[in-house]
Amino acid sequence: MPVDMNSDLNQHISQQFNSELEELRSQLLAMGGAVEKQVSDAIESLIEADSDLALSVRAKDDDVNFMEVSIDEEAARILARRQPAASDLRLVIACTKASTDLERIGDEAAKIARFSMELAEHGEAPRGYVEARHIGTHVRRMVQDALNAFARFDADMALAVAQEDKNVDREYRSAMRELVTYMMEDPRAISRVLNIMWVLRSLERIGDHARNIAEYVIYLVKGTDVRHIGLKRMKAEVFDRSSTEA
Repeated sequence: MPVDMNSDLNQHISQQFNSELEELRSQLLAMGGAVEKQVSDAIESLIEADSDLALSVRAKDDDVNFMEVSIDEEAARILARRQPAASDLRLVIACTKASTDLERIGDEAAKIARFSMELAEHGEAPRGYVEARHIGTHVRRMVQDALNAFARFDADMALAVAQEDKNVDREYRSAMRELVTYMMEDPRAISRVLNIMWVLRSLERIGDHARNIAEYVIYLVKGTDVRHIGLKRMKAEVFDRSSTEA
């Protein structure tokens, strides 16, 4: 029986391509793990007034930046050599966009670490730590769930992350109002409370970036760009099983 050389070659190329895509996704998830630890350590450094841990968080920012560049370079190679289409193309695009948000989460973690060091050096703020711990727990879980959704191609979990962001925004606004009221009552605490407020702002931004990653997961799985369409329409897209593209 004659050997179909073209078939064997196509199968080999297909296997190589799948390996390259899986490696790209693995790089993204590894970056996500590093960023998730940054966030967790930054929150702990604040609560425990641990300057050494805060310094470690800031030092790891260069590693995260390097990971983002590596992912972008690998994605560019895949686009140039393989010219992917449909779901393969969406995976490459989603990885590059998600890596940008992960890098920005790392930046926000580094900011939290910087404010932690300032508070540890110049005196703790009289208010805001309970709120920071609470919101921090929420956003850390959002990052974790967004990454798990990416790993599992789970649009339902991604939708839950996007919905949780609304709760984080509400808690952030409530905490900020309370802290502004406190500063009006005790102006001597303004500088220290402002540091806590900047921490809360960074945590809220981390939640926004986690939501962005969740939206990329929905785009990857469903083939629909759900940015800027609101939660109601996003939910409709996720549960419209017919919208899944090849």
